[in-house]
Amino acid sequence: MGGASRLKLLLDTHIWLWLFREPKRLGRRTLQILKDQKNELWLSPISTWEILTLHHKGRIKFHVDVAEWIAKATAGTQEAPFTHEIALAARHLPLHQDPADRILAATAQVLDLTLVTADEKLLGLETIRILANR
Repeated sequence: MGGASRLKLLLDTHIWLWLFREPKRLGRRTLQILKDQKNELWLSPISTWEILTLHHKGRIKFHVDVAEWIAKATAGTQEAPFTHEIALAARHLPLHQDPADRILAATAQVLDLTLVTADEKLLGLETIRILANR
């Protein structure tokens, strides 16, 4: 991956957080691909929901208003829709029951995106394209 062709990359929630808060957690190759201007970065609203939930539970803290952080962190990205087709695909995936993981995987499948993740459970999913964080 990363040749001359344009990649359409759906960021798993933790990858999105790491990109903006802890880029050292991203592999050198992954960071290079994510920062390549010719590639498209896609985000699902389920990732925003996950971040808001983690913030609400006190598991992550922001030094700025969370809405301000999300606005900045989503700038320049494509918003992946959550459609009925994606909901149906999410229910049929051979995957554990985490709803956010199911929605992200189904979004990648239906919209023909490559999911960027470090999640071992998602890395083993053979029905979608994956870019493993390395």
